[in-house]
Amino acid sequence: MLPSFLSNEERELTGSFIDYLMIKAKTHFVCQTCGYQTPKWLGKCPGCQEWNTFVEERVVEEKVSERDFLGIETGTAPIPITEVISEERSRISVGIGEFDRVLGGGMVLGSVVLVGGDPGIGKSTLLLQVMDRLASKGMRVLYISGEESIQQTKMRADRLHISSKDLLVVSETSLEKILQDIQTLRPNAVVVDSIQTIYCSELPSTPGSISQVREASSRLLYLAKHLSIPIFLIGHVTKEGFIAGPKVLEHMVDTVLYFEGEANHAFRILRAVKNRYGSTNEIGVFEMKDSGLTEVLNPSEFFLSERTRRASGSVVVPCIGGSRPILVELQALVVSSNFGLPRRTAQGMDVNRLSLIIAVMEKRLGIRLSNHDIYLNVAGGIRIEEPGADLGAMASITSSFKDRMVDPETVVFGEVGLGGEIRGVSQSENRLREAERLGFKRALMPKQNFGKMHRIKGMERVGVETVQEAIDLLFKM
Repeated sequence: MLPSFLSNEERELTGSFIDYLMIKAKTHFVCQTCGYQTPKWLGKCPGCQEWNTFVEERVVEEKVSERDFLGIETGTAPIPITEVISEERSRISVGIGEFDRVLGGGMVLGSVVLVGGDPGIGKSTLLLQVMDRLASKGMRVLYISGEESIQQTKMRADRLHISSKDLLVVSETSLEKILQDIQTLRPNAVVVDSIQTIYCSELPSTPGSISQVREASSRLLYLAKHLSIPIFLIGHVTKEGFIAGPKVLEHMVDTVLYFEGEANHAFRILRAVKNRYGSTNEIGVFEMKDSGLTEVLNPSEFFLSERTRRASGSVVVPCIGGSRPILVELQALVVSSNFGLPRRTAQGMDVNRLSLIIAVMEKRLGIRLSNHDIYLNVAGGIRIEEPGADLGAMASITSSFKDRMVDPETVVFGEVGLGGEIRGVSQSENRLREAERLGFKRALMPKQNFGKMHRIKGMERVGVETVQEAIDLLFKM
């Protein structure tokens, strides 16, 4: 209580100041990258070691009960695991083969899928086409857009020739209204575009903040599990290439998909980095056209369509993308360096892996590259993440260094060890069958795989044990 000797004006000013102090006492600073909380602002986050990521947010003391969380009650009680009846969760085929492949065979009921990608890469276009395929099967689907009006969504639908009555669209950013619409309509699938635009009125922070994203995702996840509705969340990507928001968001959902591609290339790669119901090695290849995204059924032919057959530094490598082989072209350019520190640049391949291959070449092959700039590129923009391309990268660099062309009808694959040995790789027979299907005549491969596979008609196989043997044979073919 304020002292009685204060005037009314002084009482009003003092009360306002006390209210201000009480409000300030109920705030804390939250890292927008990892969710670390601290009572005062810090320049560097102790949790994720990032700089300038703390934002001041008010502390909400009220806790939402389970009944108020979504307005539904589960009524379940803990039971012994021996009494649980195991069943395979049914999948729903979308009808787009590449999309179903990445998901592991189709959508799983009650799953939450997070789709990320650069702005304008085609996330909204892809998921709108997915919803149209489901609606064409008689399923009721709901597309929630928090960034566009329903008129803008209609313009995209007209461009994609989408006109299904079972595809419902709404422009909404209120989490409470979205939850109410889902419970009322009970659709077979839902898309939220994007999760950073959704806000909960119970939280004072702005949309897109760590608290809002986490709250909206947790409630949508709870709803998806109890109503068995697949929900797709579209997420923005930071300048580092990661989905904006805390990493806990990726831990909460069942599947995380990244939509990759470059502005000067027509193709797009859909890659799974997390999947509780399937493999994380699968990729889907799409081509962007005026009428939308179309799946590429033969990625090998697509990536080799513009290949230059009579050029040094070009080598074809059969790689494994998930469960299928994909032939890609590795291009290397080795030029003399004008500076003391040579450049090592790799597009589509880990630059640290490139440095390892160069070190093995200098030590085991005697090729001095310390005064040369080396540029390695995977043609088409696809990214290789398996060691089976090591020997192909070494052959490509050697070809450019010697300015000698590799036989255009030869494929090269194998893992390179630090001792100069060629190690075996998985699915070697599938790699050779794909190469033979596209007209290649011979293959330089690890000797370890040579004796463990059946002979393929029309394909000459050459097994090697060391990098010296591989390079000698490769430039004598």
